[in-house]
Amino acid sequence: MIKAVLEENSIETVIHNLNLDHPELAVGVRVRIKESDLPRALKIVEEMESAWEHEYETDATTTLKVLIPIDFSDQVPKATDFGFHFADNLAAEVVFLYVYFSPAFTISSNNDMSTYSISDSELLKKILATANAEIEHTTKLIRDRIVKGELPNIPFTFEMREGVPEDQILDYCKKHKPALVVMGTHGRKLTKELIGSVTAEVMEACVSPVFAVPTLMTMQSPDDIKRVAFLTNFDQKDLIAIDRAISLFGPENIEMYFIHASDKNVAWSEVMLAGIKAYFANHYPQLAANYDLLKATDTPEFLNNYLVNHQISVLAFNTRRRNLFARLFNPGLAYKMVLHSDTPLFVTHV
Repeated sequence: MIKAVLEENSIETVIHNLNLDHPELAVGVRVRIKESDLPRALKIVEEMESAWEHEYETDATTTLKVLIPIDFSDQVPKATDFGFHFADNLAAEVVFLYVYFSPAFTISSNNDMSTYSISDSELLKKILATANAEIEHTTKLIRDRIVKGELPNIPFTFEMREGVPEDQILDYCKKHKPALVVMGTHGRKLTKELIGSVTAEVMEACVSPVFAVPTLMTMQSPDDIKRVAFLTNFDQKDLIAIDRAISLFGPENIEMYFIHASDKNVAWSEVMLAGIKAYFANHYPQLAANYDLLKATDTPEFLNNYLVNHQISVLAFNTRRRNLFARLFNPGLAYKMVLHSDTPLFVTHV
């Protein structure tokens, strides 16, 4: 669709296969353009994205949902533990979302020649059969854990969609507005792609709060959430976001760390940070609160060292949803922390 629209506007495009390890199976493509056409092409793609967003109507149901996107990897049990825990706190139901990809064609390479073949229905049947078997197996495991008391007894369902994972997750959130999205990620995963992590892209663009569960985190269960650090820029909307974080994790169970990174107006920053602490001390008298000023830095490792040294269980912050141009050329904090930290992240978009 993007290729067609760009070419209608006289922008030359080339489709580039992304599956370099196994080129015989096309599981993703890149639309390539000339560098000189970039400003105009980005404007067109932004207009397309905006038009698609207006097509969605808000789900009329009032039942709160916690969405858990899954790919049947080793992270599913971790995401399930946190998803059910938060769903129980919110009196919500759990929805598991599995996104599969059915290639329209396959590619076989022989020296400098590539052969494109239209995929047949048997490939799709195999993909769906495998997915349904995984869903049946996961359903049984969850029900067994509920019976054993390892998970709260709350309703849960599975949904399957065809497409690109991040696109389908964002599509679901735009339509159904889940109260929370809980998904796994790969801490310290290096990538050469501009947007290389599904979790990072969802956290940057999602309309719902997102809780990201890293692979290598030391925390074993939701009960281990003891210290939550909230990174604030003294924006008024931070107060709403902080309130959401406290409500989700429970003021009687956690210790809050309000932190601000700056290298200017240190005295004024201390006043503002102390003011936030006093505000929430009045509204949540049982909440233990601390505040710290950090030297401004764009290096995720600097912030990650603070989290490790203070034994922070979760890093929370509020971020504005940004357009495609900003996400491509200036990755936000959510994206950077997903790739460089093993601390769970809670991101809101107030």
